[in-house]
Amino acid sequence: MPGREVMPSTIQRSDKHAQDLWSKTHDSAVKEYGEGQRSHRTAFAALKNEYEKVGDHWERKGKRGPSDKQAEGGRGTNRRTAGGVDANASKQHLMDVARKLDISGRSSMNKDELVKAIEKANNRATAKSRS
Repeated sequence: MPGREVMPSTIQRSDKHAQDLWSKTHDSAVKEYGEGQRSHRTAFAALKNEYEKVGDHWERKGKRGPSDKQAEGGRGTNRRTAGGVDANASKQHLMDVARKLDISGRSSMNKDELVKAIEKANNRATAKSRS
């Protein structure tokens, strides 16, 4: 099925480049691996290289590259993903994202706590947008 037809709502709410990137990567992965989770994971991996999830959509990162330990390790790695949060970003960048998402208590959080709080806020925003 074409990527545009199975595109997740968070990407539909993102800019055109994010949509095109996800869709083209998904369609290419379907040709290589067939329909299914692997094609979706491949498309998300490409997206996470250039974008990070902020609330209920994806925004371009300041710098391209892997977004978390799982993405750094590649396909065979079995680590927890940060759910689209750019966990490799600076603490200041994470503070800015947390401020944008109005996360309370952010000033006293360490980097790992910020990543978890942003991920949780993103999940809440996505659920709210879907309802």
